[in-house]
Amino acid sequence: MKYILVTGGVISGIGKGIIASSVGTILKSCGLHVTAIKIDPYINIDAGTFSPYEHVVPHITDAIQEWVVKQAKIPVDDDGVEPQVCVIELGGTVGDIESMPFIEAFRQFQFKVKRENFCNIHVSLIPQPSATGEQKTKPTQNSVRELRGLGLSPDLIMCRCTAALETSVKEKISMFCHVAPEQVICVHDVSSIYRVPLLLEDQGVVGYLSRRLNMPIETRPRKMLTKWKEMSDRSDRLLEHCSIALVGKYTKFSDSYASVIKALEHSALSISHKLEVKYIDSASLEPSALHEEPVKYHDAWQKLCSADGILVPGGFGVRGTEGKIHAIAWARKQKKPFLDANSTEFDPESKHPVVIDMPEHNPGQMGGTMRLGKRRTIFKTNNSILRKLYGDAEYVEERHRHRFEVNPELKSHFEEKGFRFVGQDIEGERMEVIELDDHPYFVGVQYHPEFTSRPIKPSPPYLGLLLAAAGKLPSYLQKGCRLSPRYVDVLCFWLCKQTCVHLYLPNIYTSFTEIHTVTEVEAAHLTLKSQS
Repeated sequence: MKYILVTGGVISGIGKGIIASSVGTILKSCGLHVTAIKIDPYINIDAGTFSPYEHVVPHITDAIQEWVVKQAKIPVDDDGVEPQVCVIELGGTVGDIESMPFIEAFRQFQFKVKRENFCNIHVSLIPQPSATGEQKTKPTQNSVRELRGLGLSPDLIMCRCTAALETSVKEKISMFCHVAPEQVICVHDVSSIYRVPLLLEDQGVVGYLSRRLNMPIETRPRKMLTKWKEMSDRSDRLLEHCSIALVGKYTKFSDSYASVIKALEHSALSISHKLEVKYIDSASLEPSALHEEPVKYHDAWQKLCSADGILVPGGFGVRGTEGKIHAIAWARKQKKPFLDANSTEFDPESKHPVVIDMPEHNPGQMGGTMRLGKRRTIFKTNNSILRKLYGDAEYVEERHRHRFEVNPELKSHFEEKGFRFVGQDIEGERMEVIELDDHPYFVGVQYHPEFTSRPIKPSPPYLGLLLAAAGKLPSYLQKGCRLSPRYVDVLCFWLCKQTCVHLYLPNIYTSFTEIHTVTEVEAAHLTLKSQS
């Protein structure tokens, strides 16, 4: 097993996650089995119950090194093969007191697994003050010095900067940070984060890691990286727009919904639309806000009404809940301004408990009592939009994180009104997926589909939302969840350009009329290359 530790310096939010993901992407494109671990210094017995606006003190165990080794061996690919490379992102900033125990743990860990199996990528900032326009290396020098003082020496220094690094700056970092110039990697601002893997590839990161970790990598064309380049090129040429109103409780801090936003971006990109997210504080939609903060109230409702689609992510507690219900009621386009229901989470004495505690949950204890992890959801009907979006699967396995669920005693009452529970757990006791009849797309899920969304493989529930918001869901379903003819024409034109074949060749272009899926497009690409 090869371990790649990604640390960060100078500032928080510098892009360690993107760097870690990009390194994993280019290594995976080489045919390696790659897994990833994110370690957050803000760990508690149950940190998941804290608000995203809060930070908590660390609670560290002595077994972190053994835990990393154990987690790294868990297969993550469909073939069930044990990973060969584990990319570990250590959250926080070098020098923070919260991350000190983890730095020390990995200082020891590098000797335990041997040097040829461990390397460190340090992400740092190269500021460029507008007053001088000069790229400054001192923050990076200080950050690397502090990291080395703690016992970790970076093998690669990823320099975040607004513009490409000047040669003299790169040489200066090399000299004062004790690394070769090839170990200084420029990660400047690009049009899309999906270009970062290509940026690292162009600077020889794969070659360096192959030599440093003694990983034999074949030098052959990489289909996955080609797909990635096509996707990043397409993201720069998006012309159509689609707006989604995100109604939540923590909208002041966009990172609170990072996974949700990425899932939306993946789906928007897959249908060639540029995404616009309208953040709405759910509390601003409540009637009380009209009297207390009328400007925010009207602004929130204007955003909601002008959006192409509405997304309401989960959130614990009472605050802002009524606003979410108003947004959902508006999305349903019924005459009632709100949903006449309540929940034991918000009102334990409710006489109409639509949402209740899980049977195994102790209401007096919040920590460590959630239903977590991957669970199977069985589709109970063939006539389900979400089932079709999942490729007409009989069941799906998605990640869960919840403590409350729909009261099963009210199932028949809702279904009589067209509110169908199309997905349930294996025992048929928990309601997992709901759909509303006579509605373009009204879907609710108990699980978190955003956690399994990928740029090249978007999450089906999110894809359905974007398709419906763009007015393309009916045709997409009618064609068996295939690309639209117009999108195929654009792809075909692009393929012709890539292979130097022009549209006036009728025998080739005619064959494109049967192209519908991405796989068929790729096959056509290979055919064109051979004919050209």
